[in-house]
Order: sequence, then C-alpha cells, then structure tokens
Amino acid sequence: MAIIKEIKAMEILDSRGNPTIEVDVITTDGKFSAAVPSGASTGVHEDLELRDGGSRYLGKGVLNAVKNVEKKIAPKLIGVEVFRQREIDDFMIKLDGTTNKSKLGANATLGISLACARAGADYYNLTLPEYINNLLSRDNELLMPRPFFNVINGGKHAEGFLRFQEFMISPRADKFSEALRMGSEIYHHLKKVIEKKYGKNAANVGDEGGFVPPVKKAEEALELLKTAIAKAGHTGYVDIAMDAAASEFFVKRGRGGYYKLPRKKSADQLIDYYLQLVGKYPIVSIEDPFQQEDFKSFAKLRKRLSEDFADKEVQVVGDDLTVTNVNRIEIAIKEDSCNCLLMKVNQIGTLSEALDAVRMAYDNKWQVMVSHRSGETTDPFIADLAVGIGCGQIKAGAPCRGERTAKYNQLLRIERFMSER
Repeated sequence: MAIIKEIKAMEILDSRGNPTIEVDVITTDGKFSAAVPSGASTGVHEDLELRDGGSRYLGKGVLNAVKNVEKKIAPKLIGVEVFRQREIDDFMIKLDGTTNKSKLGANATLGISLACARAGADYYNLTLPEYINNLLSRDNELLMPRPFFNVINGGKHAEGFLRFQEFMISPRADKFSEALRMGSEIYHHLKKVIEKKYGKNAANVGDEGGFVPPVKKAEEALELLKTAIAKAGHTGYVDIAMDAAASEFFVKRGRGGYYKLPRKKSADQLIDYYLQLVGKYPIVSIEDPFQQEDFKSFAKLRKRLSEDFADKEVQVVGDDLTVTNVNRIEIAIKEDSCNCLLMKVNQIGTLSEALDAVRMAYDNKWQVMVSHRSGETTDPFIADLAVGIGCGQIKAGAPCRGERTAKYNQLLRIERFMSER
C-alpha cells in the first residue's frame, strides 16, 4: 500500500515573480510534487488564496499556507493511503471548516490534493490522465484538447489600453501537434504584423505570453489576428475566442451599473456589440461577457447567439461567474446562463471538487474548458487534467514563455504516448 509518510511544502515564485506554494507528498513509494498557480483577474467567489500580508513580498508571501500544510494538515494525513483521493480532499475541507477555505487556504489544500493524485496514479501504474479519468467515473474517453492560445493580452493581464482581457486563436486540426504548429506560426507572424504597424516596442508580451499592442478597441485586436492568420496561410482553419473578463471594467452605480469600454455601455448595448463582433469575425467562444453577478445578461446573450448564429454554435463560457463551484454552476444552469464551464482547479482548492464541477457541467450538456492562471508555474498538471476529463478544450496562454509551453509540451508527450498504445 502507498502510505503517506510525510508532507512538506515550500514557498516558490510563480511566473509573475510572486510567491506561491509547492508541496511534496512522500509515500512508501516515493516523492510526488505539485505547484499551485495564482490568478490576477480573480472572481470574488473563488476560494481563498491565503497570503501573509505585511511588507514581505509586498504582502504576497505564502509562509502561512506552507505552515498550514506542514503543521495543521500533514500530521493528520500521515499513515493514510494516498490513493484515497476523495477521502483526503474531504478531510481537508472538513478540517478547514469554512465555505471558501479561508482558514487553511485553497493554495495549501490544492498542493496536497494534486500531489496525492500523482502519487495515486503511480500506485496504480497509470498515467495521470488515466488516473484522473478513473476519478471522474464517467464514460468520457481520454481526448487530446483543442488549444486556445491567448496571443493578444489586455485587461489585468497587460494593464494597457485594451479592456477585454484575452484574444485567442484556436486552430482546427486533426492532431494537437498540428494545432500547436499552426498556433506558433500565427504567433510569430502576429509579432511581425504588430512591429510593422506599431514599432518593435509594441511587441512586448503580457502575463500569459500574448502581445500587448497599443489598441483600444476589440476590432483593432481582431483585425491584427485576421491579418496574422492570413499571412501564416491558415485562413479558414482558425477560430477566435475572447475572454472579456467584464467584471474588471464594470462600474457599479446603485443597484445597476455600466461597462466602460472606454465609452459607457449598458448590458443590452454590450450584447449588441458582441453580436456585431461574432457576425464579422470567426468568434466561437466568449468568456465572462458580463460581470460576475449578472446571470441574466449571460442568459440573454446565449439566447441571442443561439438564435442569430445557430450554425456557428458560439459558446458562452462561465469563469468568474461560476468559479468551478457547483453552487454557482447550479445557479447558472437554472438561469441558462452558459453552455461551457471554465475549469480552474485553484478556484476551488481540491481536485475532487473540481471534478464535481466537471460532472455537473457534463450532466447538463455543457462543454468544459480547462484553464491555466496568469501566475503559473512549470507544473503541467492541467495538461494531464484536460486529457483525463476528455473535455477537448484547453487554454494555457500563448505558445511562448516556459510556464505556458510546459503545458503544450506535456500535451505533445501525451499525444505521442496515446498514439503508441
């Protein structure tokens, strides 16, 4: 039996240079590690990422989370069989005792949860995607995901002029490796297009590896993508996705508010704007089109898209709205707000809860897209996760920067493994 002998944690840096936590679970079979990502644009309903406060690391240290792992959680898990994923996760949830893991920190619990999953896979002599697939307990087969590359950054990921947070390209290809090649080619052509139009300084990249050109309007960003796709020779084979992250540019006024883009728009005006963009560009996915409490506007947009663009099947994706939380997802289902869940394991703090969210999405005929965070590590866990749950979609940033390509390179390895079985 693979028994937990020791659990250690340490403070490391994420891709933005901020502290995060890495956990080692030592069993009778070896050591298994996991590093926890961190978001910049975060929903208010996400489980708490515990930070130390004070002046050290500008208040962003995670030594209290490290202490919670080693002093509060680890002693109670020594001797537990590591493959008991649900029991381990449920124990940590109960030990924390809050609704958002504010006592122990979702970053503390997640590190243990993911490391245990790796240990469980090793015990059963399975790959991590195979083990996750077994934990999901559905008929979903292992499936290589279609990548969504964030190649133009705005919003919280860049702090430039562009309000919308992400503009993604998603090649259609028979193999993941081909989609990755297409994405990389477009990315490099996009750099040249931006440099030619705005100068070399305009080709700097944001937190997720996408470029940060001095554009203000969505149309300007979309035209840059259209040009780059054409220059790469992939016109007609590439779709576009957007993450509006609308909570970041929503201005609350009394019981209502407006969206600053930079001109003021009401929710209904924003719906019309999205419809115009979908009509003009090959947009197949819009994430967080409204602020994180506005389930009804999500539903209005979804209805209008299904009526006006039935042949395109544009998905409306919930991220800040749903935060990988079954309670929030249940509301979105009742309101018919979305048809796709953005799944981020660090929003909820354990793998078991994240898989609960996936099951609920699937049971209600939603799609699922696995996602990274803007503050990433080189841990490729989400690549294995996307294949394991068979969702067919992943976003892990641009085909650039080590913490992003770590996920894409892992998917190349998985693709080769699956082809050789």
